[in-house]
Amino acid sequence: QVQLVESGGGLVQGGGSLRLSCAASGRTFSNIHMGWFRQAPGKEREFVAAISWNAGNTYYADSVKGRFTISRDNAKNTVYLQLNNLKPEDTAVYSCAAQSRWRGSPYPAQWYDYWGQGTQVTVSS
Repeated sequence: QVQLVESGGGLVQGGGSLRLSCAASGRTFSNIHMGWFRQAPGKEREFVAAISWNAGNTYYADSVKGRFTISRDNAKNTVYLQLNNLKPEDTAVYSCAAQSRWRGSPYPAQWYDYWGQGTQVTVSS
């Protein structure tokens, strides 16, 4: 079992920045792949970013490339998502997720076994 707790969301003006954190507990963190997803009101959940267990590979949705950065600190059992140059369309609940074993792709939400409760990010125009 893995427990995930997000933090760092909030209200920010367009062009601003936030740093989201996801703290993991319950099993060895260093060998699981982590992802961030978001869901805006009335929309389906969408992939944002993912990082392999050793941070050797990172993946981003086209809509956030160049603005968001995913990283992890295995010593702290934490994965981060730096959000820069935020836009109103980035407004959503952001959730982190963990794949207990690598399934070959970071993109499908259904391939993640554990999820956090989410943190709200609201970007004003």
